[in-house]
Amino acid sequence: MSITLSIHGAAHTVTGSCYLLQAGETRFLVDCGMFQGAKTLKALNYADFPFEPAEIDFVLLTHAHIDHSGLIPKLVKHGFEGPIYATHGTIDLLSCMLPDAGHIQEFEVEHLNRRNAQRGRPEVTPIYTVADAEASLRAFSPVAYDAWIDPAEGVRARFWNAGHILGSASIEVEIDSGVKLPRKLRLLFSGDIGPDVKSFHPAPDSPENLDYLICEATYGSRERAPMTVSARRDLLADEVNTALNKNGVLIFPTFAVERTQELLADLLALVEQKRVRDVPIFLDSPLAIRATEVFLDHADNLENGDEFRRAMRAQRVRTTETVAESMMIERVDGSHIIVAASGMCDAGRIRHHLKNRLWRENTTVIMVGYQAEGTLGRILQSGAKAVRIQGEEIKVRARIRTLDVYSGHADGPALARWVEDRGPVMRGTILVHGEEDGLAGLHARLADLGLDGERIFAPDLDEVFDLLAEAPEARRRPAPRRLQPETVGRPDWHNDLSMLWLDISEQLEGAADDRARKVVIRRLRRALENERD
Repeated sequence: MSITLSIHGAAHTVTGSCYLLQAGETRFLVDCGMFQGAKTLKALNYADFPFEPAEIDFVLLTHAHIDHSGLIPKLVKHGFEGPIYATHGTIDLLSCMLPDAGHIQEFEVEHLNRRNAQRGRPEVTPIYTVADAEASLRAFSPVAYDAWIDPAEGVRARFWNAGHILGSASIEVEIDSGVKLPRKLRLLFSGDIGPDVKSFHPAPDSPENLDYLICEATYGSRERAPMTVSARRDLLADEVNTALNKNGVLIFPTFAVERTQELLADLLALVEQKRVRDVPIFLDSPLAIRATEVFLDHADNLENGDEFRRAMRAQRVRTTETVAESMMIERVDGSHIIVAASGMCDAGRIRHHLKNRLWRENTTVIMVGYQAEGTLGRILQSGAKAVRIQGEEIKVRARIRTLDVYSGHADGPALARWVEDRGPVMRGTILVHGEEDGLAGLHARLADLGLDGERIFAPDLDEVFDLLAEAPEARRRPAPRRLQPETVGRPDWHNDLSMLWLDISEQLEGAADDRARKVVIRRLRRALENERD
């Protein structure tokens, strides 16, 4: 019997986690996530899966974040009929997250099709709808931490707390190889590993003594200063007080799950202690509002859950469910705080607020989560002087800040320690869910700890490992590449085009007069004509 592992997502990127394991006739997935980032990468969400959904026997899901779960409705829609195993917390979160994702796709496609009609382009259809998402929820089967399940003959799995978000897990898998090995083949999928400092969850835990470890490397190259919850609140207080000075408005682009709840807990604690001004706080994300209710339902199982429950019941946070309520925030006079999704500024209501406020000098935008390459959040973070939102050029006069202490991911040293504690890993460590610097940084840290560098892999998208080979190595599957490796996890031509429009606009605005502007336009036309020749 052969056992193979195909890397169908999160290869040289932090999104789209999806891993296909085939053991004899059994085929199953660990995660089925949506790609986020540059448009070229997101286009994979609309394309066919690199496998037949109807041939998948079951799915093991590490956690609820959309980059790990977001294509499950599409999987079910296209023929998957098996069970999806996940923790109770994950299932409760997905009961609101997946329908929300379907709603966003329906909404965005509706707007896109209006533009396509004007441009004479064909209509597109959503990846899936709200109804598709709700139908997929019937496939979920809850599992407890630290308890073995047997989803197929010769395969068993166990979920371990990963300390990342509510319900998050690292997943241990044992496979009967059918050949003479000292024991069954043992794999561990890290999922996303939580940081040392967090409000709601204990430190991550997982088994030792593995054959293969498939490990995230999001912040493999980053090293944070030692931090506590108290010190984190000190940093937040400084940023908030500076932002609210002189009638300032503060905007937090946040991920609706976990980051929003941690941030609110800290903000409300600071207000209660009178360390920051008591100004209106708007939670402007229907998904974050519903996710917060899930957190409150699970408060008894969270560390500091009672404090969070008390803070939210104080009713200092104003929730805005409807679009009309969201737009009314623009009419608020004086200082206020807006917490809105999405965390990477690439969808949702945050784009409306940025469009309305980036050009104002009394606005501060604080990034509190990871910003993938090609997203509006990453572009703002890199210091752009102007951006394009919904086809319009917006000058950036707002202060753009980053507060890394709310990251949901362990930094490089913590990841390396976590990997070291899982040892020995006898056959191979496969690094995923990271861009080039994160992958290279974690590889170097693990090599410094004495791991065999030749058994640490960072595969490309859709590469396959023979897990029983004497010397494991990644190989290409016998099919055309969905994306060339050099295009994954990097800005694409859509990003380049947006920057070109902005550069042309800046050049024309800076020209001395209309004659100089005509010279610029002639040079551009000449360059295009030369390209045609």
